[in-house]
Amino acid sequence: MPKQRKSTRDILNKYSKQLESEISTSPAALPQITSAEYAKFKADMIPELSRYERWAKSLGNLIKINVAERDRLKVQAFLNTAKLDVTASQSVTLAISAFLGVFFLTLLASVAIFLITSTVSSGLILFAFLGLLFALFIFYYTYTMPQRLANLWRLQASSQMVPAILYIVVYMKHTSNLERAVAFASNHLEGPLALDFKKIFYDVEVGRFSTIKQSLDSYLESWRFYAPEFVESFHLIESSLFEPTEARRVLILEKALQVILDGVYEKMLTFSRQIRSPLTNVYMLGIILPTLGLALLPLASTLLGGILKTYHIIVIFNLLIPFFVFYLVSQALLKRPGGYGETSILELNPGYRKFKSKRPWIIAFLVCLPLLIIGLSPFIFQISSLTSAIGLQSDYTLLNLPIFDFKSVDGSLKGPFSPIAVILSLFFTLSIALFFSISYKMKTSALIKQRKNTKILEREFTNTLFQLGNRLGDGTPAEIAFGRVASSTQGQITQSFFSIVNQNIHQLGMSVERAIFDPKRGALTYYPSQLISTSMRILVESVKKGLQVAARSLMSISEYVKNIEKINQRLRDLLAEIVSDMRSNMVFLAPLLSGIVVGLSTMITLILNRLESIQNAAASASTASTSGFALSGILSIFDLSTMIPPYFIQLSIGIYIVEIIFILTSALVTVDAGKDTLRERSDLSKNLLKGTLLYIITALISIIALSALAIVALGNL
Repeated sequence: MPKQRKSTRDILNKYSKQLESEISTSPAALPQITSAEYAKFKADMIPELSRYERWAKSLGNLIKINVAERDRLKVQAFLNTAKLDVTASQSVTLAISAFLGVFFLTLLASVAIFLITSTVSSGLILFAFLGLLFALFIFYYTYTMPQRLANLWRLQASSQMVPAILYIVVYMKHTSNLERAVAFASNHLEGPLALDFKKIFYDVEVGRFSTIKQSLDSYLESWRFYAPEFVESFHLIESSLFEPTEARRVLILEKALQVILDGVYEKMLTFSRQIRSPLTNVYMLGIILPTLGLALLPLASTLLGGILKTYHIIVIFNLLIPFFVFYLVSQALLKRPGGYGETSILELNPGYRKFKSKRPWIIAFLVCLPLLIIGLSPFIFQISSLTSAIGLQSDYTLLNLPIFDFKSVDGSLKGPFSPIAVILSLFFTLSIALFFSISYKMKTSALIKQRKNTKILEREFTNTLFQLGNRLGDGTPAEIAFGRVASSTQGQITQSFFSIVNQNIHQLGMSVERAIFDPKRGALTYYPSQLISTSMRILVESVKKGLQVAARSLMSISEYVKNIEKINQRLRDLLAEIVSDMRSNMVFLAPLLSGIVVGLSTMITLILNRLESIQNAAASASTASTSGFALSGILSIFDLSTMIPPYFIQLSIGIYIVEIIFILTSALVTVDAGKDTLRERSDLSKNLLKGTLLYIITALISIIALSALAIVALGNL
């Protein structure tokens, strides 16, 4: 008997080892099973992330790089949060490959230029340095991409947390069933959080968890440190399932909604205090100091004996400083908590196709092309084959001043130095700003108008919903209640909605559900609002439980939406000062200061130019004097031929203003409303127009006034 028992044990050990060798039971080795519906939903919700996935998988499968365990866990956590089907090794491989690719391309290009020219010029050194700098930036950008995508996902998902808790609480107040409540919320939320809620069910379907509660608790762990109020609210909702009395259960559900509202408010209060100092640093280091430094460029370029070239200024002020400002702003925005912001998903809007259309770009380019040609006209006139063909000169005079004022230095043209050329260069800046402003306005105007109308409708609908709840509470059937509410809301936008529902019921014989949700004649086809859709869906669900249940549900939604609106107003008050400061810096102070700097640089160049003309006239007339000797001493220090033309200084400042408006507008929208691409593009169209026009007007007035002052002051010489 012992021998038989031993033999049985041996057999079990033998086959168990064989099975373990063939089948790995570790979680990492389990097959990733997902349903076709979930895969399609993910593809519809996050198509913009697929490009990064394709690049990471392509390079990651060709090259294998081992990542330290601590770094692997950190990067993989970001990738999992962003719902990217990429491993940490593939992500790091992409970053290193991008760095090496840019680095070797720069190295090869530098060697090729050296072999062709046989000289090591300052331009070649600058090119190599910028190539290395760009390679480092590419590495940083691609290496931190998972973190930024994870943060973007959190911002989009957390902006829907309050509506998610609202839907679950309202549903569970009449049906105490957690599974059905989460399913109801997942069907009526948008974007990332809806995807997460659906994933909770799919994890149960594929056998990863045995119950919805286990799957939900596992999912909530990912929000424990980022949104603890969301986790606490869900735990209160779960605890309401075990309450013996109805009153106590409803009280805990209401407490769950209040917890997340208070948590969001406290986090935004802390954020409003933390963000003030970083944004002040951005303004001082990224706007004020660079702009003031530009005022000294004309003199600095001459004092340095031509070491400082035009391309140096363009690289510093149009590449390096904007990258620095972008980095500071990005680091500050990473601290923004979730739970507050715009909840609608742009990709789900019926007008999204127009937003993605390329037609506005073409129209804007055709509109701005003449302005661009005017801005480049000083160089177009220097094309001898073109000017001689149409009988034009390379330069003209206006008010005894050359229009372009190019100077021949060592056989090449240097300039233009004329104030008129600087004025013409303003058209170049205007063309760039108008190109983006017109394009974004055409893309967003209809969608923004629709969003504003929807917001107005939802504000009215909150009060009307309360009336509908009262009618149902009085025992009026839903089929009749819609008509009575429509007659009592004359003059309001919501009156049309209830009238359509009433007509569909009584004239077309539809049920309440079809009268509202029918894809062809339903009232929601004319009023595409997520709040109205969810409220009506709750009405249809709760009417099945009785009129009193439906009445309480609608009144609860009305009260909760009012409370959420109050919280939103308080949060806007907290951020009002920061938002106001950023907007004034972006569209007023920075353009105003920059325009004055352009006028100063033009005046300095004009003074040196006039002094050189006076000295040349005196030398040709052989009238050397003490004043001529003084002028000769001044001009020996400030050589006009080594000076950076004010034309290019204006171009650098103008492009810099456009870049700063882009960066700060994106930051402003993110601070105020989370990640909202539609509002960002709409605000960009307005801010670019306001800021650039103020800059151009200020620069124009400064150029004319200061140039006239310089001419008058030098008139006696």
